[in-house]
Amino acid sequence: APAMPKARRARGSGPAPALPLAEQILQDAAPRARARGKRGGPGGAEEQDGDGGGDGFVDARLSRRILEQARRQQEELEAEHGPGAPAAPRQRCAPAPLPTGPGSDSEDDEEWPSLEKAAAVAGRSGDYGGEVEVDPEDEKAIEMFMNKNPPLRRTLADIIMEKITEKQTEVETALSELSGCPMPQLDPRVLEVYRGVREVLSKYRSGKLPKAFKIIPALSNWEQILYITEPETWTAAAMYQATRIFSSNLKERMAQRFYNLVLLPRIRDDIAEYKRLNFHLYMALKKALFKPAAWFKGILIPLCESGTCTLREAIIIGSILTKCSIPVLHS
Repeated sequence: APAMPKARRARGSGPAPALPLAEQILQDAAPRARARGKRGGPGGAEEQDGDGGGDGFVDARLSRRILEQARRQQEELEAEHGPGAPAAPRQRCAPAPLPTGPGSDSEDDEEWPSLEKAAAVAGRSGDYGGEVEVDPEDEKAIEMFMNKNPPLRRTLADIIMEKITEKQTEVETALSELSGCPMPQLDPRVLEVYRGVREVLSKYRSGKLPKAFKIIPALSNWEQILYITEPETWTAAAMYQATRIFSSNLKERMAQRFYNLVLLPRIRDDIAEYKRLNFHLYMALKKALFKPAAWFKGILIPLCESGTCTLREAIIIGSILTKCSIPVLHS
């Protein structure tokens, strides 16, 4: 007796006979299991479905896009870590993940040698805020938009001292109420520890940061502790490492305050003093984009509202926008 037609045909057995329409509908609706064996092995090591087996290839258009993205990623890695850096997939402009526990050390703290190489490469290629040519005509044009009577620029030290002055008379009457003391007196041992951290950060070049500094983002009075370390005395390398830690571990609003009160004044002072931006401060600006909303609200918008933005500052900080990937909603 002739054999009944099979729903599936064996490989190389010739054309399969047509199936009834009902069976075809059921067969199309059923999920198909795809083999996960090696593709394209000798002798056909993988069983393929009857859909042509062409889904293992990527079309030319998608291939071009993948290669273009890979090339851009490699260029950014070389700019940040020097030539020959491994092309490991990572989020653009996002700092490396940091340990959340107070007792763990970050291996990424020792980034100084690679940053040194990247600084040399970027300096030769003009890839960061180095020597910026300023056109006098453009400088006059941007001055037309600036405020003739700019408001005073406030830093973290100004705000902390303002709070202390305002609450000086209230502290004595509110000592009995914990909720009524906004600026609690710090333990002398805590003061001693963070004064030691201040000394380390004022001379920091490379290596691991003190653990006491890494836990600052987890403290409720982090601004007060940060004030003790005197951010205006930090080295550029310490500011870069601090930006990595704070942008990763602070919430949006807290990060915005750090950017506005600590990072932005330091960047503007550096540009005004040296007519260029230190490479580590430039990298800190890029790392700060890990939180785009805080970056715009804490750096870009206050800079524009200050009424004193110079053309050199606009060129250097604007270059961050052209080199980093920013979410559409923020931009």
